[in-house]
Amino acid sequence: MNMTNVLLPVFYLPPISWFSVLLNPENEIVFEQFENFPKQTYRNRANIYGANGKLSLIIPINHNGKRELKDIEISYREDWRSLHWKSIKTAYQSSPYFEFYEDKIKKIFDLKEKNLLDFNLKALEILQQILKTEKAHSLNTEYIKNPEELNFREKFSAKQPSEFEMDEYYQTFTDKLGFIKDLSILDLICNKGPESLTYIRNIKQSY
Repeated sequence: MNMTNVLLPVFYLPPISWFSVLLNPENEIVFEQFENFPKQTYRNRANIYGANGKLSLIIPINHNGKRELKDIEISYREDWRSLHWKSIKTAYQSSPYFEFYEDKIKKIFDLKEKNLLDFNLKALEILQQILKTEKAHSLNTEYIKNPEELNFREKFSAKQPSEFEMDEYYQTFTDKLGFIKDLSILDLICNKGPESLTYIRNIKQSY
């Protein structure tokens, strides 16, 4: 199998499309840790399906003058972990698989890492356990503007519709508000459960 080296940004509870890139068996994954932290991206936000439609959960950042992602610190001045957990619980408690995974998902919100990168990587470990995957990755060693790897740093927009093609599946509020594509992986896990991995592997890649 010819492996493709892929440079992937590190996200908070990443969207489903991100996982389709991560878990593609032909991709060798390198995570970006030296980029200047871009605002309003999935690096510190995740979209879930709330009772009124798409709901963004945002991790607050300490503005300490540091710019590189690896140095970005999380602010704990407000109890955002409780708020995020409460929002997730409210959104998904009536979904088919929430109770099954609840204890594992809750572990993410027991983490208290100083840096955003560390928090996201620890959360990713828990998400991989839930999905029963163990995809290896490495971290890059410097920022390269035009990397040799396939560059996914700008590929996922929290503001624009997803470019990835994916089949509709039943979501908790589908009857009320229709299907919302490419939400956080939590949406898929809570609604599709053990079928999540098969769903991810069937996503059409838009490279």
